Amino acid sequence: MHPKDWIRPHSPRQFKERALALFRYQYRNNAVYRRFCDLLGRSPAKVQRLEDIPFLPVEMFKHHQVVSAPPPYDAEFLSSGTTGMTPSRHWVKDSAWYERALVEGFKHFYGPPQDYVILALLPSYLERKGSSLVYMARRLMQLSGRPESGFYLHDLEALRDQLVRLEALGTQTLLLGVSFALMDFAERFPVSLRHTIVMETGGMKGRRREPVREELHAYLQQRLGVPAVHSEYGMTELLSQAYSRGHGLFRTPPWMKVLIRDPEDPLDYVPPGRSGGINIIDLANVHSCAFLSVQDLGRLHPDGSFEVLGRFEGSDIRGCNLLVVG
Repeated sequence: MHPKDWIRPHSPRQFKERALALFRYQYRNNAVYRRFCDLLGRSPAKVQRLEDIPFLPVEMFKHHQVVSAPPPYDAEFLSSGTTGMTPSRHWVKDSAWYERALVEGFKHFYGPPQDYVILALLPSYLERKGSSLVYMARRLMQLSGRPESGFYLHDLEALRDQLVRLEALGTQTLLLGVSFALMDFAERFPVSLRHTIVMETGGMKGRRREPVREELHAYLQQRLGVPAVHSEYGMTELLSQAYSRGHGLFRTPPWMKVLIRDPEDPLDYVPPGRSGGINIIDLANVHSCAFLSVQDLGRLHPDGSFEVLGRFEGSDIRGCNLLVVG
């Protein structure tokens, strides 16, 4: 199958066929994933449904090189976390492929990046190396081609001034920021944004008491004058992102799918409407692992949208440890 087939619209049957084909490929070529599958007794001969596919805990990226393709690799993404924690490492075989998935996913929900001035408020991420979020924002800015686009570290007043200028011109703008930085900005510089999409990426990282999503969004809506706060759901170990246009309801691009595992039995699933652990299929993640179990608690809706309800109690800032290969 040509690589471009992984990131394109799929019927449910096509998605299943391509996911099973990718499972077989990664079972053959990813030593860490194959060992995990073998410990669960899930060889390709026993996997006939999406629900049969083993989902690798993202915790494995902290201690193993999870790859389905040999070196060289174009990039290495490292997860964020608190001091002293072991970061996850995602080795990206082909940065052009990552950028294609990123851009096609963004266009699916928001149209071409060229339609926006893109401002990024990512202080904790800019201050370290290997952030996939910074890479994402920088690439979208480059594709935007707008000289007004840029990063803001701690100069919140400069960000306010830029937003006021863009608003006066009626310029369509995307403000992408981590939660604590957006809250700091809204607290110091309340503004009325009529032409700006405010998109939070999560990430309090111990800087503030972490509010529930509804509380965070209500505060930002009130202080920034926006009708809704958008959200981006991604992580170091994935190649694709899900987006929410408000109300905390996320949707995936066509090559991505969320399943909700039973919190008491990680090899079983719960129906839409019930909460459980989030499992993600990301068909773009060809060269790593496309089937990941994360430590976020979520709920799936009948229309395919999903909510992120929080993290499992006792989890660290980033990873899930329900099943770990010894």
